[in-house]
Amino acid sequence: MPKTTPGQVPVRVIWLSVAGAVGGFLFGFDSSVVNGAVDAMQDEFTLSSGVTGFLVAVALLGCAAGAYAAGKIADRFGRLPAMKLGAVLFIISSIGTGLAADVWDLGFWRVIGGLGIGIASVIAPAYISEISPRHMRGRLASLQQLAITTGIFAALLTDAILAATADGADQPLWLGLEAWRWMFIAAVVPAVAYGWIACTLPESPRYLILKGNLEAARKTFAQLGSGTDADSHIREIQDTLNQEQRGTRTASLRGPAFGLHSVVWIGIILSVLQQFVGINVIFYYSTTLWKAVGFKEQDSFTISVVTAVVNVLVTLIAIALVDRIGRRPILLAGSVGMGASLTAMAAAFAFATGTGTEITLPGIWGPVALVASNVFVVSFGASWGPVVWVLLGEIFPSPIRARALGFAAAAQWIANFMVTLFFPAMASTSLPLTYATYAVFAAASYFFVKYKVPETKGLSLEQAETLFATQDAHPDLAHVGR
Repeated sequence: MPKTTPGQVPVRVIWLSVAGAVGGFLFGFDSSVVNGAVDAMQDEFTLSSGVTGFLVAVALLGCAAGAYAAGKIADRFGRLPAMKLGAVLFIISSIGTGLAADVWDLGFWRVIGGLGIGIASVIAPAYISEISPRHMRGRLASLQQLAITTGIFAALLTDAILAATADGADQPLWLGLEAWRWMFIAAVVPAVAYGWIACTLPESPRYLILKGNLEAARKTFAQLGSGTDADSHIREIQDTLNQEQRGTRTASLRGPAFGLHSVVWIGIILSVLQQFVGINVIFYYSTTLWKAVGFKEQDSFTISVVTAVVNVLVTLIAIALVDRIGRRPILLAGSVGMGASLTAMAAAFAFATGTGTEITLPGIWGPVALVASNVFVVSFGASWGPVVWVLLGEIFPSPIRARALGFAAAAQWIANFMVTLFFPAMASTSLPLTYATYAVFAAASYFFVKYKVPETKGLSLEQAETLFATQDAHPDLAHVGR
């Protein structure tokens, strides 16, 4: 990697990291744009609530498949071809969903869009981690989550503007198409931008070395800044690859820990815990919370946009701190904040009266639930949201990085699907028990990080790989590097 003094990083690297993170923007945009369209879709195709919920969630299965396939595509053809494929899938899905003729057509294009989201969720952190200098890798890798939250904000804002322009999401806007259709078609703009950016980026130098193309890797290192130490970094990467080939590990995900390498399991469990705290469904009753403390229902759209802005801002906190205080302290603090806020929400809803969406939180419990839900968003957004993506980009060995990241991301999307699918039934049975369940997973996330996740702050990718690799033979060495 280019020579820099501590605290400095070549502008070229920052630009390439930002460009690589555009996939995260599409990730956030495409997964959230459906929020403003779901009611209009339900009316357009006369859908039951169950079918509507499945159409929203089915994209997550496409995400899991896309994430799993992305690793194989990236390892065989390169990081950039995978980015380009993701952009094409985004474009096709956006147009297809916007022009869908029936419910099956709609579901098909939602799955295609999910494939694109899954690919973007894998390639962005892998690419950024592989071009970043060690002292700035955490901050640059956190751009993935910043891009995701910015994409969510952009999607909600776009939905609000289009719905307001047409006087309703179900009203005609342009060319005889309803506003909800234009919400999906609008995703073509960032998708085309992502595809164009993918055509301008240099290939990951670590991928080039893995394929034996040393001259191209040397040129890429030179493009990242001062290339005076490119040869030493190439030798370091080659030495790591040679050690892996001589040792028990190969370019396979298989290992001694229940069929996989320990580091792959660490990535999978981090991904699953990130979803099992309930981040993607915690606001299913957000409108009720706001109404319980005096807000009118029509203000919910504006409140959602404001919440998205808060998500962006708290991600900046993680970016500022991840390379200063490390990954572990941020994750541990986030787990404590999530656990405490979810416990408070469980307690508040224990005093709720009413059923379904007609719930009232008497006395002080409305404000308690409202504050707790926002503390949860801040705790997650400043810790587990961005930092898990940082770790997923740096803990896996070079020969299996893309595939292992794809495996972990697929597990994350499947966990997301499960939480989304089971939340309505859990909530109708007992909201206090639902939030208490999420609190238990938040507690589990604390202990998992404390005992199984080493600190990688300040380490090169090769050093981080070696640190995690020791757990195959010595699983009790998680304390190393704390």
